[in-house]
Amino acid sequence: MKMETSDRLYWVETMCQIANPVLHALKNRELKQIMPAGHEDRSLYAPLEALGRTLTGIAPWLESGESVGREGELREAYAELARQSIEAGTDPESPDYMVFSYDYQPIVDAAFLAHAILRAPNELWFKLKPQVQQHVIEALRSTRTRKPGYNNWLLFSAMIECALYKMGSDWDPMRIDYALRQHEQWYKGDGVYGDGPNFHWDYYNSFVIQPMLVDILEAVGDQHADWNSLREPVLQRAVRYAGVLERMISPEGTFPAIGRSLVYRFGAFQHLSHMALREELPDEITPAQVRCALTAVIQRMIDMPGTFDQEGWLTMGFCGYQPELSESYISTGSLYLCSTVFLPLGLPAQAPFWHDEPKAWTSREVWSGGQIAIDHAIK
Repeated sequence: MKMETSDRLYWVETMCQIANPVLHALKNRELKQIMPAGHEDRSLYAPLEALGRTLTGIAPWLESGESVGREGELREAYAELARQSIEAGTDPESPDYMVFSYDYQPIVDAAFLAHAILRAPNELWFKLKPQVQQHVIEALRSTRTRKPGYNNWLLFSAMIECALYKMGSDWDPMRIDYALRQHEQWYKGDGVYGDGPNFHWDYYNSFVIQPMLVDILEAVGDQHADWNSLREPVLQRAVRYAGVLERMISPEGTFPAIGRSLVYRFGAFQHLSHMALREELPDEITPAQVRCALTAVIQRMIDMPGTFDQEGWLTMGFCGYQPELSESYISTGSLYLCSTVFLPLGLPAQAPFWHDEPKAWTSREVWSGGQIAIDHAIK
């Protein structure tokens, strides 16, 4: 079997291993009953966290992954599981009905669910039953009663409004405009934004900020001239930041354990995966380099004992079971943001990302005495 085929198979199998407990529990409408809570005081929010974060990662694969063979069969099955999960989580009569209209955390994970629907509109929206669509719209609208934080959370409110726009529902352009304007003010240079007015050494540019900025402008950028004018600079910064992330992956497939929310594991590379999915990587980085680098990271983390509990749920930790790294806002559901590393599975198997021969990523090449491009900053 060719290496690139093996990589794709490994990614699909690992993604399904991660998603399985969440989606099967929701299909059976027993997620609240059986999912470990993590921090007990977060149990109210954990189900929506698990649903939104799992789906936003696997959505491109559900929408445009392979349609034939074993992968095609899996994709069809998981798309149906995803629709059943959305129905279970938004049906007021379901035992797994999720909290959308209380407190602040649901703003975050309603946005991840909205992002998933934007990434897979055919599989996760148009194929929903009309009643389920209405439930989703009502759930998203219910988040408007609270104010998001003055930081990356502005993008959560904006993402929800983008989804409502795409669903043909009433939407509030002001929430989108505010998020875009503030992040433009918070741009710090060389491809990174502050999380609010201040810069933080963490992975929130990848967890949230840059993937949502790019996709919000993709979804509604043509609605206003000033939004449209942001597309080019936002994309230029996104390309630069993707290059920075690729260079942060060591020859051994590790990366700096820096900043908060480290228990999202390889979700730290959502943005690099997103730019690979969009086929908008920096010129000096090939898709095969990114595939090989991310595969090394995934293997390094997944293979560490303690990553999963005996029932297959993700555990608190960065590399294995390390509960001391979970902040007070973390639940078991939070951990499923790691699924966003799998975004490139939305590319066909014949795309260069999957089809090209293996190639050493930047740090592996340079630390082996090889030749790499000089790195350059941007404004």
